[in-house]
Amino acid sequence: MGNSRRARKIVKALGRLAAEEAGRRVHRRGGGKGRDRGDEARSRARAARHALEDLGPLYIKVGQMLSTRPDMVSAAMVEEFQKLHDHVAPSPFADFEPVLAGELGPDWAAGFRHVDTENPLGTASLAQVYRAVLADGTPVAVKIQRQGVREVMEADMELLTGLARFAGRRAPRLNAVIDFESMLSVLFDAMHPELDFVLEARNMRTAARAASGFKHIAVPDVIRATPRVLIQTLAPGCSIREADPAAFTVQQRTDIGRDLLAFMYQGYFLDGWFHADPHPGNIFVHPGSPAYLIDWGMVGRIDRSLGTHLLRVLLSVAQNDGTALAQAWIELGDATPWAQVNAFSGDMVALVPKVAAASLEDLDFGLTLTAILERSTKRGIKTNPMIAVLGKSFANIEGSIRYLSPELSLLDVFETEMVPIVQGHIGKFASGPQLVHALLEGIDDTTRTPQQLRGIIRDLAEHRLTVNVAHSQGLPTAWNLLGGASHRIRDAALLTMMVLWWRRSRAAR
Repeated sequence: MGNSRRARKIVKALGRLAAEEAGRRVHRRGGGKGRDRGDEARSRARAARHALEDLGPLYIKVGQMLSTRPDMVSAAMVEEFQKLHDHVAPSPFADFEPVLAGELGPDWAAGFRHVDTENPLGTASLAQVYRAVLADGTPVAVKIQRQGVREVMEADMELLTGLARFAGRRAPRLNAVIDFESMLSVLFDAMHPELDFVLEARNMRTAARAASGFKHIAVPDVIRATPRVLIQTLAPGCSIREADPAAFTVQQRTDIGRDLLAFMYQGYFLDGWFHADPHPGNIFVHPGSPAYLIDWGMVGRIDRSLGTHLLRVLLSVAQNDGTALAQAWIELGDATPWAQVNAFSGDMVALVPKVAAASLEDLDFGLTLTAILERSTKRGIKTNPMIAVLGKSFANIEGSIRYLSPELSLLDVFETEMVPIVQGHIGKFASGPQLVHALLEGIDDTTRTPQQLRGIIRDLAEHRLTVNVAHSQGLPTAWNLLGGASHRIRDAALLTMMVLWWRRSRAAR
């Protein structure tokens, strides 16, 4: 599809939305009855969803991301955008055969014993998936990219980036809090492997290594990958949405749910690399088999500092500590010059008891993140752009697991995984390069602050070193030196103390 044709399609979709909105206004001015404001908002949101679905995968992903951002769109839009899906009518196999020939060679059919060209396993605006059997008898899934879709996606990314830049200039105060362009950049970076199946295959191999430590999680094997064709082993069963929970034993359902959560938590908080789109269609389950995570074209990456701060946010929520949550969230992002920090802290103090009371058995982190987002934007607290992808991933994995294990306590799984995650952080610090880096930082700091170092050594020798992490004017001298010497020591210590404190209070309850 040429750029001019694509532009006409976008203009047509926007024009349709504008016409519907004009019709609503005329109806109101004419004294029309039968619709209240709530019905109007839902109608507007429904029209927006249909427009995004018509425009294809990039706009669908943006809409899904917006469904986790109540600070940016209305409640009706949030509800409607949660229904967004990328499923289109199947295209004939003849549309995809040229791609197979171009990627695998004109004799591509010789590598297969059979390809079910009549009944695609999956259809989307980006690719179509077929069930096949290799020449050696191996059942596989063959994912074939639509012709010209990469050029369309790249043009759409450029267009949306320009619109975000324009919106940022027109609304600088709001942009200082949300940063539209950075948010889209994070989303586009996560989606890039969807345009190149070689990158997706690389993600699958990395994910398979990470999943090897879990008994009830698996990732399909990559058989062959080119930029536009991906051949992988066939995941058994059906999507978790379509699965019958009664076909599984209680133990099987629980084991799958716990391992799915533990795998995602490890990605968020330790590995810094996670499946960014674990919706129900991307998780296949079958009685007696592990759950298979498929479609690794969209992954998120976060650095150690962001993962640690996010962990502190969720620990604060679980511990019912609104003040600690506000502080951790501000450190996760930033406070604008006009930020209402005290008001935001008050918001969190009021919010957290409600969340904690409603989630002692089923803590909904995705819902919690969106609630915090809504209040932080209102108070001028800048949000880290990665939260858009993280929030989407959180909401997806929790929604997926509830199809199979609705009774699973997310809080219990989170608590169980805390110690391994903290141990992992400490282990990473203790690795050779990390330890040398920390020691060099420490030597540099000690040459500048010998009095502080001597004071810390003296306090340690006399068992008098204390850390007051709640100091309102900043951290004390000893803690500052530790923080300067190594953020990893500081973060590991913070996490360890928080976990021990949380576990003790939970045991007391």
